[in-house]
Amino acid sequence: MTEREPELVLCREMVGRALMKPSPFGLAAVAVLERVGPPAGHAVLHETVEVLAGSQPVPAWHAAGPHRPVGAWCAVDVWDSERVLFIDYDGPVRHTLMAYIGEVGGTLVDKLALLKPHAAHAWEGTRGDGEVPMPLVEQDAAEVLADLAAALRLTDMTWPRPDDEDVVGLRALAWARCRDHLPDWPEHQPLVQGERARVLDAFAQVGAPAVEEAGTARSLAELFLDYAENYLSRGPMCWSPGQVAVFLGDWLPRKGLLDQAHRALLPAVLKRWVTFALTERGVPTPWIAPVVAAVETHTPAFRPSTTRRRGARPSRSRLSSPRGTSTSPTAMPSTPPCAP
Repeated sequence: MTEREPELVLCREMVGRALMKPSPFGLAAVAVLERVGPPAGHAVLHETVEVLAGSQPVPAWHAAGPHRPVGAWCAVDVWDSERVLFIDYDGPVRHTLMAYIGEVGGTLVDKLALLKPHAAHAWEGTRGDGEVPMPLVEQDAAEVLADLAAALRLTDMTWPRPDDEDVVGLRALAWARCRDHLPDWPEHQPLVQGERARVLDAFAQVGAPAVEEAGTARSLAELFLDYAENYLSRGPMCWSPGQVAVFLGDWLPRKGLLDQAHRALLPAVLKRWVTFALTERGVPTPWIAPVVAAVETHTPAFRPSTTRRRGARPSRSRLSSPRGTSTSPTAMPSTPPCAP
């Protein structure tokens, strides 16, 4: 974590070990790094392969051409809370690299896999009738690889990192394929004041509460919007059942200071808010219902932890962590094992 160029350090250490005690395995390891390592290390790795080849057998795959992307697809669910990437490769062994990326609680590459060629074409057939729609859309390979690289960067910041050899190997392969497409860190762009006011005013017109409750409902809507701007990585209107669970079960009990009036109205106002937000995004009505139901499901997780807490009206100052300073509003989760 303290090295500025950890990949280059790894290459140099491997070269030193391989030259100190030459072996077929050492040559193979250096040859692999020559293919997938950082550009700054290519020269020393190439020279080491030539030196070791004088006494050790060169792997049969060493002279094979590189794998190049020839097609890419992305499937995103209606809530924009998870997506699946497929990248087809030609080369010595044609295959598909698949990545499953979740956005609930922060961006995380949940699964990586190497599949048979054209695996994306079978995607629609694997989806059941009752599953959340995730239509497959063909995209430019460079854009998909940039998306994968950005997600891997955030995933690598999540602790503890998996140490299973298969997982580490797949992650290294995925990084080697997408490293050159890694985008710059995105800048957090909050809603401009005019758009923020428009959103809040439009919400106030949807199922408006009694006059005496309007102020409380408005301040809760501001709280929801503040949270979403900071922690919903795909956009402030991208609520999902999982995002509701994180908000009610984790963030709000730890960070929100609500008085009795706000606590009493919170479930009803949050239901109206997620309905409004998803309607604004054009999410079909049948898929808004599960998000509304999640409010009912997870409200009990919030209420017991707040009954003994007393506070003031929620304000933007309590949402002090800007997006980009943390990959998740929750405690850092462990990374699920990747499929080989």
